[in-house]
This record gives sequence, structure tokens and C-alpha cells, in this order.
Amino acid sequence: MKEKVVVDKAISLYTESFGDPAHEPIILIMGAMSSAVWWPDEFCSQLAKMGRYVIRYDHRDTGKSTSYEPGQAPYSVEELADDVVRVIDGYGLEAAHLVGMSLGGFLSQLVALKYPKRVKSLTLIASERLADADPDMPAFDPAIIEYHQRAESLDWSDRDAVVAYQVGAWRINSGTAHAFDAEKIQNIAELNFDRTPNILTTFNHTTLGGGERWLGRL
Repeated sequence: MKEKVVVDKAISLYTESFGDPAHEPIILIMGAMSSAVWWPDEFCSQLAKMGRYVIRYDHRDTGKSTSYEPGQAPYSVEELADDVVRVIDGYGLEAAHLVGMSLGGFLSQLVALKYPKRVKSLTLIASERLADADPDMPAFDPAIIEYHQRAESLDWSDRDAVVAYQVGAWRINSGTAHAFDAEKIQNIAELNFDRTPNILTTFNHTTLGGGERWLGRL
């Protein structure tokens, strides 16, 4: 794994790459409030062994990338999508395969619409198509909504409490088809907390607007 900081004006994006730069490039784009480490090292390494050049990066307001005061994000969702292109440019690539999870899937679609020549393919995980609301889409399980409401009363300065909450969130979102590796998720949650200067900055993602003009385009 190699580290690289992509800098564009006042924006610094911390990135990591796995594999041979001569191979097909994949950029992994994680969801809201989540840094690059939520793409597990072994997952990235396995993709690299399969002949892919894998790049993961910290969104603004997560991990080691540029962060702002809580509640004062000076950017929109579209500008967060532009960061993907900054990463593509930072690695000297013409285009890349994009793999996005949750908000990362939304950002991937925005990039494909705004910069179609920079995207080789899209893979969406736990993410809706960028379109008007689908009446046939099942509603969220009430248990998931109830669990995430706990975030409102959580002491986000308490490392142990935050880690326990995130482990629980991943557990409830993981379903039952496969065994849940609580130890693995706890290790990632601890790393994510420790490498983020102020975990409250990640909440800036929940206040972002923008992207509405692209609805219905896919």
C-alpha cells in the first residue's frame, strides 16, 4: 500500500493505492461520514491481486483529508463528487472504474453524469439509482431507523461509545446471509476514530445540499 496526498488549491485529499499502476484503475468511494479505512485492507489487496490498481481516499471532513469546523462545510454534494475527479487527476489517469457505497454510489453517478469521459464503469453498493423516488422501493426497516436515532444522544467524544455504536450500525445493516465479524468491524471503527482529528466534522456530510439538477438523468 502506498500513500499519496492529492492537493488542489486549498483542498487536500488523503489517498492510498494498492497494486500495479499499469493495471486497470478502480477508485473506491465510501459512504457519508466514513473514511477510506472502511474499505478493508484485505479487500483492497484482493482486488489488486486480481489485476486491478485500487485507490481509496478520505472524503473531506473524514480521516486525513481537509476538514472544516462542525456545521460549517463550505461545499456541496456536487463539489464532493468533484473530489473524485481530483483523485483521478492526482494519479494522472484519464478515467477509472468507480465503486461507490451508499453516498459513494450517489457521488459516483454524479461523476458519470458530469464527467462521462472520466468514468469507465460504475458499481453501486447499498445505493439507489440517481432518479426520482421509486414507489416500488421498499421502505427502511424501522429497526434500522430506530437504531440510528441513537446517534442524537451519543457522546461523540467518547471513543468507546462511538466505536460500539458504529459496530452496532454495521451489524444491523449486514443482514443474516453471512456471519458478522464484530472484531474486524471494531478494529476498523477504532482506526477510523483515531485518524479523524474531530469526529464531529464528519456530520458535515449530513447537511449537504446540491445534485438535484441531475435527478432523473440515469
